[in-house]
Amino acid sequence: MLLLLLALLLPCAALAENQAAKEVENVYIPASMGQLYGQLQYNAEGGPQPLVILSHGFGGNHQGNKDYADCFFAHGFATFNLDFCGGGWGSKSDGTMMEMSVLTEAEDLNAVIDHFRDDPRFSRIYLWGASQGGFVSSYVAAQRPEDVAALVIEFPAYVLQDDSRAKAAPDGSFPEKDSLLFSAVGRKYNEDAVSFDIYDMLPGYAGDVLILHGDRDGLVPLRYSQRAAETFPHAELIVMQGQNHGFMGQARTEAMEKEAAFLLAHGE
Repeated sequence: MLLLLLALLLPCAALAENQAAKEVENVYIPASMGQLYGQLQYNAEGGPQPLVILSHGFGGNHQGNKDYADCFFAHGFATFNLDFCGGGWGSKSDGTMMEMSVLTEAEDLNAVIDHFRDDPRFSRIYLWGASQGGFVSSYVAAQRPEDVAALVIEFPAYVLQDDSRAKAAPDGSFPEKDSLLFSAVGRKYNEDAVSFDIYDMLPGYAGDVLILHGDRDGLVPLRYSQRAAETFPHAELIVMQGQNHGFMGQARTEAMEKEAAFLLAHGE
């Protein structure tokens, strides 16, 4: 226990120097639009390890979360850092953003969990997601709580449903093409976004949840995570002071360390 506590006090970079037998694999998994790409890293010499699946935000790809994946690996977790199908710029997965929605991304994440769930290299699965990836991770965890040991989400984009509702025509329809954050999305994006209420689903995940959200987030107001923290059966909200939509500098390092400590506390 003492060694564990000491490890939590070390920065990820220092821990990484002590990690041996690191294996990195490029993995392709059949998913919503064809092949989904992700980068898997694990300790080849260890026994079964807990696996953290990382889901990026709208328009992103796995590279944006690489420092998180490396930090979690440094603390003893295997990681799978994915590109959603049609997920964003620089994605190595099939599909286009015109075909993408939160439900296609949920299909992708379910495919990833199914791929690794019975892999003897991994003992249990955690979900980590940022922004839209946090929304999708919440949705999937609520669908299959028995497969998710714990959930970590940063500034989850629960606001996207209200944003889509505001774009509907009086008859409830949406245009064939829409612009969102300087990217083109198809009608499916908005139709799928309003087809359910995420807050109706959150009580379905009774595991522990850690939410981190900046108090100056101009894209997803903090109140959406405050409501989520009250809606999940077991959730903790950490408000990151002075942070916008995405954590920078020392706050980013602090977020990683808080999340690693949370995951370690939920080990077997």
